[in-house]
Amino acid sequence: MKPAAEPAAPLLAAEGVVLEFKGVRALRGVSFAVRPGELFSIIGPNGAGKTSLLNCVSGRYQPTHGTIDFDGQRISGRSPAIRAHLGIARTFQNLALFAHMSVIDNIKVGRHHLMKKGFLAGGLYWLTGAREEELAHHAAVEEVIDFLEIQAIRNAQAGTLSYGLRKRVELARAVAARPRLLLLDEPMAGMNLEEKEDMARYIHDLSREWGMTIVMIEHDMGVVMDMSDHVMVLNFGEKIAEGLPAEVTAHPQVRAAYLGDEVAR
Repeated sequence: MKPAAEPAAPLLAAEGVVLEFKGVRALRGVSFAVRPGELFSIIGPNGAGKTSLLNCVSGRYQPTHGTIDFDGQRISGRSPAIRAHLGIARTFQNLALFAHMSVIDNIKVGRHHLMKKGFLAGGLYWLTGAREEELAHHAAVEEVIDFLEIQAIRNAQAGTLSYGLRKRVELARAVAARPRLLLLDEPMAGMNLEEKEDMARYIHDLSREWGMTIVMIEHDMGVVMDMSDHVMVLNFGEKIAEGLPAEVTAHPQVRAAYLGDEVAR
């Protein structure tokens, strides 16, 4: 009998993460692990600590206590720039695009930290490999533009676009870096039904076809349960449940705290 394969080591692992703001605990000893290729969703009521946790992973906040490891390296205490170089990218709940710049220039910003040739190399464009690097980055950006079907708005000023398209451009900017871990903070918030369906399809394809590991905060329970490999539930900064989508929806604390009596019945 062939022995069962060993489960892959976590790509992201948090242990006992505590986050305090002037004595107020936003996170209370949260631990979880995300394996390579997973789509891991974080759900919970407003104020549960979901975005705070994502900010601890991305480096925007540093945990008061606890540790966060990425691919076996300790990243808690390290800067967002270092985490980006390691392969972590994110989108924000509130759009963070450069409104005066074109769509394609906004997406190129997502690859800025990958540029190896500096100012002096740019002056020797043909001799230092700067041209080849620029072509490679341009090809990567074009691939994302095609994937997210935004060819028609590539030269439009980002600030002139509809909300749904701006959310798609922000996703494009994060994906352009081809991150090993993609953090999505409510990628479908404020969208109409058609926009949500499109965004869900793109995220599903990033997970299944591009093999990207994704941690996503999302309030649409239908989307979360359909797409996720694992789900974690936060309430008042504490983890109250984690597991497969069906296991989480059956958890009595989740029903009481988040899904409500109607679902519980």
